Amino acid sequence: MNPVKITAVSNIVARVWPECTVEGVAVPSGVSDMPMSDEETIEGSKNRALAAREALDADFGFGLEGGVHPWAGGLLLMGWVAAVDKNGRFGLGGCGRLPLPKIISDRVLAGEELGDVMDDLLHDHNSKQKEGAVGALTGNLITRVEAFQFGVANALGRFVTEGFYDD
Repeated sequence: MNPVKITAVSNIVARVWPECTVEGVAVPSGVSDMPMSDEETIEGSKNRALAAREALDADFGFGLEGGVHPWAGGLLLMGWVAAVDKNGRFGLGGCGRLPLPKIISDRVLAGEELGDVMDDLLHDHNSKQKEGAVGALTGNLITRVEAFQFGVANALGRFVTEGFYDD
């Protein structure tokens, strides 16, 4: 039900199907509140996409999941978007990557959720439903909506192109 995620889906879907209605629904990710790898974040996005499609009996379900992934320099901020249609075909798209500063990585690795860390550092509440970490760390050159829009567009790729995917 995060308005950032609903806006990201709405903005991209409207470019493909202008008459389409996008509706948010609260569904579990089936993964930890702070996904700590690409694999876990992808799993969460797929779980959400399936559950959303089923809950609304929709033509498509989307699952948007933010997380972090370890690398030699600490943690990378990233996100994944899954789209699933009524036939069970999945599309998957990444949202880009950004190294987290050590002060943030250390706190996440110590068990804090990134949203809580960002709220503390930004002296804000629920920043993940606003600019989020990506907005704060890029000076809003990339907003959280824009980052997720990139993932939504990538996830829809298999559904709006022909001849590239084996269905």
